[in-house]
Amino acid sequence: MRVILAEDSILLREGLVRLLAEEGHEVLAAVGDADRLLQAVAVTPPDVVVADVRMPPTHTDEGLRAALQIRRSRPEVGVLVLSQYVEKRYATELLTGESEGVGYLLKDRVVQVDEFLDALERVAAGRAAFDPEVVRQLLGRTTHVDPLARLSARERSVLAEMAQGHTNAAIARRLHISQSAVEKHTNAIFDKLELAGGGEGYSRRVLAVLRYLGS
Repeated sequence: MRVILAEDSILLREGLVRLLAEEGHEVLAAVGDADRLLQAVAVTPPDVVVADVRMPPTHTDEGLRAALQIRRSRPEVGVLVLSQYVEKRYATELLTGESEGVGYLLKDRVVQVDEFLDALERVAAGRAAFDPEVVRQLLGRTTHVDPLARLSARERSVLAEMAQGHTNAAIARRLHISQSAVEKHTNAIFDKLELAGGGEGYSRRVLAVLRYLGS
């Protein structure tokens, strides 16, 4: 796949360039700030962008805001955020957009190279890849009456797995239940969250859940 990297740490950026090249992927550009990220995408749109959240000049949320801009202008480009932080406001906006192909990983929690590569491939293919800790923090951001209180413990577990981007088959394996049970719990979740008409396909399902939680 064709990738553009945006990471202000030179060592990490160069390490990612070498890793992706060794895996047979083409790195179109590797930049250190959000402005150059936007410029690189405008010149040659990639299959997926890997971007940090905090980059120059203020080191606050430049990278994530650039990712949002890319999603609005080029929804066909996948975006994988790779950061040490969960920036809740813009993260929720990114993950609840209409487009598919988004992911959010925490650097300190990626313990195997295969985890990163798998997430990258899922996002490039228009699927979802969320770190469980990102999901936990976004699930906990709501301050109004908690709609999740309607869910059973098992439904909460299924929802957490869904929000990470896992398929029904993968959820069944991870929770040690049948796939038909997962489908039953999934239908119950959407009924209780009033998301039954959220669309087909698990990527849209995940985005529908996150859209509701971000409301």
